[in-house]
Amino acid sequence: MNIFPNEAGYQPRVLLLGGTSEIGLAILAALGLPASAEVILAGRDEQRLAAAGKELRAQVQTVPYDALETGSHQAFVDGLFAAGHLDLVISAAGVLVPQADLERDVQRAAAMIETNFTGHVSTLLAVAARMRAQGRGTIVVLSSVAAVRPRKANPVYGSAKAGLDAFARGLADLLHGTGVRVLLVRPGFVTGRMTAGMPPAPLATTPEAVGKATAAALRRGQATVWVPPALAGLALALKLVPRPLWRRISR
Repeated sequence: MNIFPNEAGYQPRVLLLGGTSEIGLAILAALGLPASAEVILAGRDEQRLAAAGKELRAQVQTVPYDALETGSHQAFVDGLFAAGHLDLVISAAGVLVPQADLERDVQRAAAMIETNFTGHVSTLLAVAARMRAQGRGTIVVLSSVAAVRPRKANPVYGSAKAGLDAFARGLADLLHGTGVRVLLVRPGFVTGRMTAGMPPAPLATTPEAVGKATAAALRRGQATVWVPPALAGLALALKLVPRPLWRRISR
């Protein structure tokens, strides 16, 4: 399945929300974009965005974006579409704060929920409307195995991802038949900058592996991809664990 229109001279235009995300950048690398493609890296840290852009084989533009500033998201999206079509939007903004820190400062918990869930909703609703108007487009949403059953070690992070996962599934149904599709990516524990210092969980993966699996799923036209694939069966088993036992084994 072609990710971009198969037209001579066509210039793909891709937006990465959370433009310094290791997974988001790995997806871009795995897509093998043509040098003529325009990649828009959106985020808060201009220096890190510029550094990330230098590693990409494409024409890169960096733009300011803050998932917490929900009041600006409609204008942000409208401005990008006013400059041209968008073929692919990868929603990868996210933070992971230790549970103990959240308990000491509940405002950080609220900010993590807004970054990992609310900001995605306000931005992607605007993106979906504009893509539906142009009659095509693809949205990639980065969920997590944590969405399946939040654990006592990170209930705030898990609940935010559960909300995002549910939103992505509902958005996919809303857009069915419009020419716009949604790919929901559910990786397990990803070793990288966000999880540095944390002991890896079973079936841990890497940003590069998630990137390759996502690119392959886009080409196959899938609606959901688990990384690694064995997580799909594990997720089903996790739902069946009795709650008293879950309290003892979840960490």
